[in-house]
Amino acid sequence: DLNKLTTVAKQVRRDIVRMVHQCQSGHPGGSLGCTDFLVALYFHIMNHKTDFNMDGTNEDLFFLSNGHISPVFYSVLARSGYFDVSELATFRKLDSRLQGHPTTHEGLPGIRIASGSLGQGLSVAIGAALTKKLNNDSSLVFTLHGDGELQEGQIWEAAMFAPHNKVDNLISTIDYNGQQIDGPTEKVLSLGNLKAKWEAFGWDVMEMNGNDLADVIRGLEEAKSRAFKGKPIMILMTTNMGHGVDFMMGSHKWHGVAPNDEQLQQALDQLVCDMQDY
Repeated sequence: DLNKLTTVAKQVRRDIVRMVHQCQSGHPGGSLGCTDFLVALYFHIMNHKTDFNMDGTNEDLFFLSNGHISPVFYSVLARSGYFDVSELATFRKLDSRLQGHPTTHEGLPGIRIASGSLGQGLSVAIGAALTKKLNNDSSLVFTLHGDGELQEGQIWEAAMFAPHNKVDNLISTIDYNGQQIDGPTEKVLSLGNLKAKWEAFGWDVMEMNGNDLADVIRGLEEAKSRAFKGKPIMILMTTNMGHGVDFMMGSHKWHGVAPNDEQLQQALDQLVCDMQDY
């Protein structure tokens, strides 16, 4: 139900701006840009269990490599039933399970790795995907990465390893918004032709519009149909940083800045939704 998913995405965006405003800390830009992707993944695409088990046997797994966009991850986990939505009010507070970057030692359901030290998520996901193969588990492993994260060397070590070992139960996605904390990726360190690079490394490369929910669903469904055919899959997902809030869109300045009271109200006025705020 595309209308239902659209409503959920709008509520998740409300959660994001409220969470970051409440503690005056966090990363709203990338979180808003990746909302449609994570809503589609958890509410439609993945076979997953909210009765959380760290091993994740016989269910699809997701690893968030760019862990600084934790607000969207926490909101989607709560809204899909992993923990009570009211806990979103504790984001980045002392003794909260919802730290600025996801960690595992608090035992927050849905969190499988500590992330935020960029570049590591793809390697972890490959290990999980290989484990599923060894266990004859036919489930899939999904990942999400920032485009600025591709400036980390470990990503390209993993990029070589996965095709060589035919890790074809892996579907990775890059949030291709062209922005990172210091400015446009093109100015900080150009990524060049990403499609050609990943294809040269031996990946099955796809593209989709990450801010068009219907196209996200189409792209992820197609990716699933292309799994188990000898190659890992990489989706280049074009997004707008800050999507859904007009004054945040397309600017690296909202990578890690919290809105003030007036800006919060402006954002919420653009995200009217009939679901319940936490």
